[in-house]
Amino acid sequence: MVISELLTWRTILDILVIAAGMFFLYRTLIRLGTWKIVSGILVAAFFFIVASLLDLKGVEWIYKNVSQVAVLSLVVLFHPELRKFFERAASIRRANGGRYDEQFARLMAESAWRLSRNGIGAIVVIPGRERLEEWIKGGFPLNAHPSMPLILSIFDPNSPGHDGALIVQKGTFESFGVRLPISQSGKLSDDYGTRHQAGMGLSEKTDALILVVSEERRQVSIFHKGSMFPMQEENQIFERVLSYCRIPGFFQQSTPKKQIRKTFGLELLGSLAVAVSLWITIIAGQGERLEKVITVPVEYTATSEDVVMTGEKAKEARLHLAGTKSDLDAISASAMSVKINLAKAVIGKQTFLISEENIRLPRGVKLVDVDPSSVEIRISKLTEVELTLKPQLISAPPAGFKLVSVSTKPEKISVFIPSGTDNAAVKSLTTTPIYLDGIRENTTLFCKIISPPSIQPVDKRWPDIEVFLTIQPDSK
Repeated sequence: MVISELLTWRTILDILVIAAGMFFLYRTLIRLGTWKIVSGILVAAFFFIVASLLDLKGVEWIYKNVSQVAVLSLVVLFHPELRKFFERAASIRRANGGRYDEQFARLMAESAWRLSRNGIGAIVVIPGRERLEEWIKGGFPLNAHPSMPLILSIFDPNSPGHDGALIVQKGTFESFGVRLPISQSGKLSDDYGTRHQAGMGLSEKTDALILVVSEERRQVSIFHKGSMFPMQEENQIFERVLSYCRIPGFFQQSTPKKQIRKTFGLELLGSLAVAVSLWITIIAGQGERLEKVITVPVEYTATSEDVVMTGEKAKEARLHLAGTKSDLDAISASAMSVKINLAKAVIGKQTFLISEENIRLPRGVKLVDVDPSSVEIRISKLTEVELTLKPQLISAPPAGFKLVSVSTKPEKISVFIPSGTDNAAVKSLTTTPIYLDGIRENTTLFCKIISPPSIQPVDKRWPDIEVFLTIQPDSK
């Protein structure tokens, strides 16, 4: 393929869409802590792509036979990640937002810092664009206006819901004592307690901002998108909460903006490079010119009513084809055939060449060679004659019985016989075998006609023949 043929607007759009998908998938998997599993899958996928390019038949066979089961297994294994990926891609605006201003951010910062100084544990959840309902359980409804005394009361060790989380919804304290999912990623060491594990767990599954106050460490930590950020002072908490609330779903880390842009730029460039490599690999693999040999049947179209094809004829042909890997892989020998058109055939022996006109090849596939390159057939004129029907009798009646007479209905049948063949000497046709050793009385049987392939009935279809047997006791 020429580069100018590949560089079209469709190609550029194709690569950009793949790159965007790679970037969002990468960010989601990194956040959810399942990147190590995906790395192993990517290594296996790369191995199979290389095997396909090198035309390793054994590996390709294994891949093709286990790929469907593997895809279903991956869907089951990564169901939460896939769901989260599509949820993030579809999230356009804040689903659980409300009015959050500097006063609210200051309240959160002062409350969290005061709780940490007093050695009181707490969890506060500020939702982002993604809904929390499927991840949180229990709790008590509150629907109260935010205030410092209320926060201190909720997380007072004597409060019935102090071990749970406080959910902020639409600018109000919606509920407290809520249970959060525990992290399964193993990012936090066992030194951290249940509150930290719960904060990490919810941050891995949603884009919520979670404030966790440790009663043992007397420290405030913020969890967001699968990462934990220890806070060193009250003003730092204020700035982070305010940044999150002002730009829904965005969390401004302590890393300088220049470094953030650099990191995201590298990730975007990496995603673009992977997309380009994947696209080129697929196109190169599928666009490589290969050859393939398949065996297909030879079919002969119907001739006119007064002629017939006689003698030996080719039944199969070996096709030597050339095309791209994708086009050749799509060809099925069972769905193809060589068709010889006999509509204009004349009486006598003649040769028909086999070419692409006799084969319906997919677009882009060329016929390199065919064996045999031609078929030789003989066309004979049909002559209508009337042949007698003779029952084919096997063995004799049982002891003490004898066959008196046998007759058929009809006694004769009109057929077409090719002229100039050995069949021209045929004067009668036989029925399917009739075994007499079990017949002790007069019997009527229905039999089929046995005929050479070149002899055909005038009525297009062989009739069933009635055979009448007269059996009597043997007087001897």
